[in-house]
Amino acid sequence: MNRYKYTTYAKLPCFDHEREMTMRGLIGNGGMLAMKPIRVTIWNEYVHEKTDLHVASIYPQGIHHAIAEGLSPYGFHIQTATLEQPEHGLTKELLDHTDVLIWWGHLAHDQISDEIVNRLQARVLQGMGLIVLHSGHFSKIFRTLMGTSCNLKWREDAERERIWVVNPAHPISEGIGEYFELQTEEMYGEFFEIPTPDELVFISWFKGGEVFRSGCTFFRGLGKIFYFRPGHEAYPTYYNLKVLRVIANAVRWAGTSHGTMPTFGNTAPLEKFR
Repeated sequence: MNRYKYTTYAKLPCFDHEREMTMRGLIGNGGMLAMKPIRVTIWNEYVHEKTDLHVASIYPQGIHHAIAEGLSPYGFHIQTATLEQPEHGLTKELLDHTDVLIWWGHLAHDQISDEIVNRLQARVLQGMGLIVLHSGHFSKIFRTLMGTSCNLKWREDAERERIWVVNPAHPISEGIGEYFELQTEEMYGEFFEIPTPDELVFISWFKGGEVFRSGCTFFRGLGKIFYFRPGHEAYPTYYNLKVLRVIANAVRWAGTSHGTMPTFGNTAPLEKFR
C-alpha cells in the first residue's frame, strides 16, 4: 500500500483537454486504456530562496512549489522533498513510491551524501525516470549517470534565449511549436561535456551568439533521463507555460512503463542440449 499522501496543488489553466487525457492512453488507432497516475517527486535544494531576497521574491515558497503548482493541471500525484530533510528527503520508501524524480540544485551539490547518490542511481537503473533541470547538470547524480564532468560555458547576463525544437516527432516536444523564447535567462554555451545524447529534442540560441544542447535524453538501465536547461533561480522561468509543458511532457515520457529487469550472471540453459 502506498502510505504517502500526495499534495493537491491549486489547479491552473491547462492546454486543450490535457487533464481529461492525462489518465488515458491510446491503444492502436483509437482504443483507450485507463492509466495509473504518475507519481512525481520534485526535489529542490531550497537554499537560494532562503538566503537571497531577490530569489525569495520570485519563488517565495521555493522553486519546488512553483513547479508543483505549474504541473498541477496534468493529473500527476505530486510530492516534494528538500535538502534540509532527513536523508535529504530521499528515503528508500519515498523513492520506491516515485515514478519520476525532478531535480533542481545549484549551491549544495557537494552536500548530497554518496549513500543517497547510490540509492538514486539504483532506482534509475531499476526504472525510475529522472528529469534534471538547469544547474542540476553539476549534481552528483547526473554526473554519476553521465560518467563525465558535465561542464559548460555560462554567463549571468539576463539574455534572451530562443529554444528550438529539433526533434518534432518526440513526445517531449508536444504542444511546443517550432520554438519558444525566454526574455531573461542565464546563458549556457557549448561545449557541454556530456555523452552524446540518445536523443536531442531542443537546442538553445542566446543573444550573445552561443548555442547549447538544451533538451537531451539518455537511457540508463531501465530508466529514462531528460536534461532540460532553462531555470536560473533569479528569473521567473518556472512560471512560463511552455517550460512547464516541456517538464510535464518529460514526466509522461520518463514515467511510462518498461520491460522486465534483466537477469545477470551464470544462467541455466533454456533448452537441453546434452
